[in-house]
This record gives sequence, structure tokens and C-alpha cells, in this order.
Amino acid sequence: MSGAGPSLHPGDWPSRAVLKFPPDAAPAPIPPPWDGVPTFANPFPIPEDIYQAALSYKVPLAIASVYAVTVTYFNWYNRQHGNKPWRIAKTRPFHAFVIFHNVFLAVYSAITCVAMVLCLKHSFPHYSEPNAVVGTIDALCKIHGPRGLGDAVTYRNDANTWSSLNSNIAMGSAGLPDTTDVGRMWNEGLAFWGWWFYLSKFYEVLDTAIILAKGKRSTTLQKYHHAGAMLSMWAGMRFMSPPIWMFVLVNSGIHAMMYTYYTIAALGYRVPNAVKRTLTTLQITQFLVGSTFAALHLFISYTVPVSVAYKFAEKVAPQVNATTISSAISSATDSATAALPTATGAAVAFLRKLIYRAAGDEGLAENIPVPGSPIPVYQQQHVVAAHPDHHNPVQNFFRHHDTVEKVKYRTEYQSVPCIDTSGQAFAVYLNLIYLAPLTLLFMRFFFKSYLRRTNPSAKHQTQHQALSKAAHDAAHGVEREIESLGKATEDGISSAVKKSKDTLRGRKINANGDVKDERHGSLSPANKKFVDNVNKKVSQRLQEIDENAESLTKRAKEIARDVVGKTEETKDKVESQYQQGKENVKQESEKPDKNARPEVKKENSNVKDEEPTSRPGTPGTPQSKKARQRAAKKAREDAEKGEGQSEEKNDLNLSYEAVQKPEKEPEPKDINNTLDKGEGKGLF
Repeated sequence: MSGAGPSLHPGDWPSRAVLKFPPDAAPAPIPPPWDGVPTFANPFPIPEDIYQAALSYKVPLAIASVYAVTVTYFNWYNRQHGNKPWRIAKTRPFHAFVIFHNVFLAVYSAITCVAMVLCLKHSFPHYSEPNAVVGTIDALCKIHGPRGLGDAVTYRNDANTWSSLNSNIAMGSAGLPDTTDVGRMWNEGLAFWGWWFYLSKFYEVLDTAIILAKGKRSTTLQKYHHAGAMLSMWAGMRFMSPPIWMFVLVNSGIHAMMYTYYTIAALGYRVPNAVKRTLTTLQITQFLVGSTFAALHLFISYTVPVSVAYKFAEKVAPQVNATTISSAISSATDSATAALPTATGAAVAFLRKLIYRAAGDEGLAENIPVPGSPIPVYQQQHVVAAHPDHHNPVQNFFRHHDTVEKVKYRTEYQSVPCIDTSGQAFAVYLNLIYLAPLTLLFMRFFFKSYLRRTNPSAKHQTQHQALSKAAHDAAHGVEREIESLGKATEDGISSAVKKSKDTLRGRKINANGDVKDERHGSLSPANKKFVDNVNKKVSQRLQEIDENAESLTKRAKEIARDVVGKTEETKDKVESQYQQGKENVKQESEKPDKNARPEVKKENSNVKDEEPTSRPGTPGTPQSKKARQRAAKKAREDAEKGEGQSEEKNDLNLSYEAVQKPEKEPEPKDINNTLDKGEGKGLF
């Protein structure tokens, strides 16, 4: 396409080759340049094998997956344990580590942000230069080669080579972009600082570890951001996609502020909640701006000046004398040979470099050939030979010099896309897939909040206040919506983990996914069933024993009552018989003896008194002291005989001494109370 000057063409659809999936592996990521001199853009070299190995797709995919699952599990774990801080979180080394971690990331993020600002400064054309707008678009879309509109080096998928539309741009070793090229973002710091910023995304997961150790819950928005940032940075650096510079610049700037806030909070200083809300709003805003900016790269093309070679034929008048022609040719050759060193000297090369730099063609200035280098092919003239005539050699000699073909160059403007490879396009729409949910949610909540605040029935607010409040409400709504989805995901993962454990332990799972025969602790279903049967039998036996004990207690109470009643009756009978026997003994002892003779005092004191005898036919009344004793003894025997013949003689065997001095028997009420307390077993 030709035109009057460079122009911008937004709205062009990308080619189908660019949207290819899976993307082409070529080209491989190019390590940052290193010429032995440390600069702020490239402080030290990075080995090529390490640089490319870290950008393998397996690295971010594995780490992001493990991170997401681990954080989800520990969120569920903390919730099950009441969100209590872990033991390590209460130690002084942990507190010191938190402060060091936040200070390190704040300083590192600030340095990265400054490096990217300088990278853009060295890559963008000055606003006073001609075609500065299109030149800025070219600097944003093409990140390899020297600075200058149309001087970029791009990769051609159809030819699998690096090339430039400007034929004066030389390639480096192995056909790659020259590491000495200046003025494009990749060599000006993006290759170095972008790679380290990609690795820092793996280190930033310690933010989540600190939150979990404190017993808190890591928000779903934070988890989503960390996992997505790993994949987005990997794709941008692996395929050297142009929009990746903005992710590094904006994200590092927000992180510098965010980790400064965390450092102040960790030191014990109170930070207003407005600061935290502002940082959250900035993070969500960068999602919106970043996704929009990245998507525009797919639909933008622009024109660049291209020097196009055109061939034309020029006739040379033939000379009459062949000798004259030969001498003229020889003289011209000698003159050209003598003038060549002067024409290609160092002074001319230096002047040409100054002219190109003044015109803004840094790439041409850096690629001016040194003195003594061969003349490029496009600068050589070509002679077009006429058809030879074998029958006339002299005529053929003159015809050979009749027409000379020359090459002239004309500047034209060709349209080039902003995205060149399928890998660069893949990095763009991977970021869109990552940021699309957040963007859609934000816009949804923003419009709802904005329309509500600008409702005529609402309080009067300025346009700025309405936009600010709507943005804040939208950010809060996005966080709330993502949080609810995260909790549902955590519950689902915890259920899946539990079911997996059930399956590994031999538990049966129904078709619906429910546990059919769940284990209890370490017991298998069969052992659990056996234990339940044993417990059931033991419970039944204990119940029977309790019932028997209760019946025995009642029986014991009844027997005790009967014993007490019979004891009272026997006591009364024995006492009555004892009194009656006692009266009989008294009466017998007091009854006078009619047949007794007067007592005769014997002279001999050694003669003992003989017991008197009763007369025949009289009752057995004692006639002396011994007789009275025998009568009393007989009365006692009669009393004992009467007691033995009573109906209670088989139940109780009471002695005469027990009847004479009976012990105090307990009342039935006391015995019942004793049995009720379980102390009645002594009766049996």
C-alpha cells in the first residue's frame, strides 16, 4: 500500500494465521543482550539455557495448579478450626520475616517500575519528530531491532526467519536480532526486568502463606490474581508479546504501593481503610485497562515507509573504435579503483551516521558498513546483454554495451500488523480470558451503581462523585461476587477430598457420590458392625441386670418388712411369757410350806444341813433353799420350752439373755431408707 505518509488503521481484523492454536513454538525467547558492560537496563548476564528453561510452559502450569489447590484446602482447614492463628505465627522470627518480605517486594517493585519507565523513554520517539504518533505505535508494537519507524526486526512465520523491511538493517549471529541494536523495548530492559518480574510471581505466593498462617482466609480475588499473573507473565515473556511491558510497568507500580502499605501495617502503624480501598480499586482498574490495551493489539495495523527497488534500462551510445573503448574502460576502471577508498572512507561513514541519527533512523545509523566492506547487491548496476550473433563477433561486442540496467529506490508505505506471530496473539487472548470475568463483573456493578446514583430521586451528586462512588461500589461488588464463588469452590474441593479419602480407605460410594458405608475413624464397615452388635448385647444384659437388681431390691424391702413385723410379734410374746414365768416363780417362792418342821439347831457345827424332803402326796414344793432354786430353774426351763414351741421358733433362735435384755430394733422406715440407698445387702 502506498500513500502520502504513515497512517494508523484501527479496526483491522487479525489474520487467521495469527489466531492459530496451539501457537507455534518459534521463535524461542531471546535472552537479554550482554556486551560485558553492566547497565541499568541489563545489570548482569543471564545464561541462555536458564533463561529459556524457566519459560517452559510446565513451570507456571504446575506451580499455579498446586498453589490454587493448596490455598483452597487451607482456607477450608482454617475455617474448620475457627480461623485460629497457627503456632508459628505467634513467634518473633515469623514477625521479622513478614516485615522483611514486605520491604523486599516494595523495594524490588519500585526498582522494576523505574526500569520500565526508562525503557519506554528510550523506545518512544520525541513528540517533536515527524510522524511521532505512528512512530509511538510502532515502538509499542515492535519490540526488536533499532529505533525508527519501519526499522524493526520481526519474525516471519512463513519463512521461519527474522527480517526487517529496511534492507539496511543487519541481522545478528544465527539470524537473530542483533544484540547491539538500541531503541526497542526488548533490549532496553524488558528482556531482563520482565523475566525477573515473571519469576517474582512465584515468590509472591508467600503473601498467601502469611495470611493463612495468621488463621485468616485468603480471598478468592487474591488467589485468582496470583495464579493468573503467573500464566499471563509466562505467556508474554515466552512469546515476546508486545503488550507485556504494560503488565510489568503497571503491576510493579501498584505492588510498590501495596507492599509499602503492608510494611507500615506490619510495623504496627494504623493505615486508614481508604488507602486499602484505593489499592483494591487500582488493582481492579489495572485489570480493565490492561485487558483493553492488550485486546487493541489484535485489531491495529499501521503503515511504515519502505524503500522499494525499481529496475530500469539505460542505453549507452556505442563507440566507433574498439581500441578507444578498451582504453576508456581500462581508464574508468583504474579511476574507480583509485577513488573507491576515498568514497568509502571513515569520514563519509561517520557523516552518514550523523545524517541518519538526525533523521531519527537509529537503525540505519547503527548499521552503516565500515570502510572496505563489499557494496550491497542492491547498489550494483546490472548490464543487460543483447542476443548474441555468433556470425559477427564485433557486432556482438558493441551490442553487449548497448543497454545498461540500473536500480533506483522509491519510498512507499506498506501496512503492517501490530501482532506478527501466533504466540504473541496467544499471550494476548490468554490475558483476555484471565481478565474477562473481572472486567465483566466490574462493568456490571459499575453501571448498576452509577445508574442508581444518578437517579433523579437520589440525592444530588456531582458527576465526579457519582463516578468515584460507582467505581468503589463496583470494586466491592466484584470482590464479593468472586468471594462467594471461591467459598463454593472450597466446599466442592473439600467434599472431593473427603470422597477421595473414602474411596482410598475402602468406603463404598453411591452413584450420586454419597458415602454408602462410611467408616468411623479407623474401623472398617465390618468391624464397626461387630462393635455395634457387641455394644447392643452388652446394653441388653446391663438392662436385664438393672431390672433384676430392682426386683431384688423390692423383694429385700418386703422381706425386711416381714422380718421386722415378726420380730415385734415374737418380742411381745416372749416378754409376756417371761413376765408370766417370772410371776409364777415369785408366787412359788412366796408360798408357805405347811409340812415344814421347825429348824433345829444342831450342836455339832460340822454337820451340814440336809435338804428337806417333801412328803408323799404333796406337790413338788421345795422344803429348803435348794428346793426353791430347783423350782426357779424349772420355771425357767418351762419358759424356754414355751418359747421353743411358738410358731416363730424356726425363724429366730433367741436366747434367754437376748429376751432378758433385748436390743433396740430399727424401725421399718429406717430399714426401707437403708435399702433405698443400696446399703441393705448386710441383711442377707
